[in-house]
Amino acid sequence: MFPPAQSDPWPGDDRPDPHDQPGRPDRAGRTDTDADPGGRAPEVEEETSVRPRLSVAIAGFAALLGVGLVFGAQTSSPDSRIPFAIVVFGVQLLFVLAWTMAMRPPAMLLIGGLCVVVAAAADVVAVRSQIAGLGPLGYITVAGLGAAVLSQLVRPADRKRVTESLGATLLLVVGVVAFATLITLSRVPRGTQVIFVCLAATAVALVVARLTDAFYPKPRLAPQVPRGATGVVAGAMVGTLASAVLGSYLYSFRPLSGALVGLVAATAAVLVDLAAEYIEAGRQMAGEMPTMWVARHMQGPLGGFALAAPAAYAMTILFL
Repeated sequence: MFPPAQSDPWPGDDRPDPHDQPGRPDRAGRTDTDADPGGRAPEVEEETSVRPRLSVAIAGFAALLGVGLVFGAQTSSPDSRIPFAIVVFGVQLLFVLAWTMAMRPPAMLLIGGLCVVVAAAADVVAVRSQIAGLGPLGYITVAGLGAAVLSQLVRPADRKRVTESLGATLLLVVGVVAFATLITLSRVPRGTQVIFVCLAATAVALVVARLTDAFYPKPRLAPQVPRGATGVVAGAMVGTLASAVLGSYLYSFRPLSGALVGLVAATAAVLVDLAAEYIEAGRQMAGEMPTMWVARHMQGPLGGFALAAPAAYAMTILFL
């Protein structure tokens, strides 16, 4: 008779299997280091691909925004500020559309309509106020925010989300009012030239950052964000350089003062543009519905110009 074949440990045997020792491969050739302490396989983060054509299109949109606002500011005069206010109001409408679709506050249509009313009121106050200052715009901001919060408290379905939506509502209201500071700045001595330098630096920074991402989106800041650190840094630097060059040709500026103003505006713009991409990536990772395609790619440049506007006003009052 043949000798009995060797078999696995008997059922119920408590002796450890040598293949189950920590750090040793099992019968499939895997070790216990291939899984995390919870027993799950390590997750591989997928890197979001960068679309060069889309980056070029966003750069073109940022350039159009800058050209429109700069040329609109040049039409402003003590007797005629209405054309510039119309240009600003058009940009405010785009901001409300893009950022309302992105933030999705409760009662989205109602909040969007209130922001349009706030934008119109801020433009009218900026044009007609006797003293060119931020005080009247501050009152408009507080009134608009209060009306937006009350409109959410009235509806029972939105009342539970009013706390979590407060940040989105504040961002929308402050954003549309921020554009109105350009009208107020146009009434200040040398304000039109400051608008020219700051918005030109902003436009150049956004365009250079996006074009750099189209050709060299490295090093990646995050796998889910289709942006590179090279573009962000290059945008801020080239925008600052452009403002320094412009400052050397304007009679009320010097290269140093132009570079200082442009540095603040350009850096703020590229950071807001980058933050918009992080917000969208976080929303998609949380499983939420993606923002409408057009609005998703407009919100970065619009947010950059929205922050550059009050930054230009602050630099005028504090340093110029």
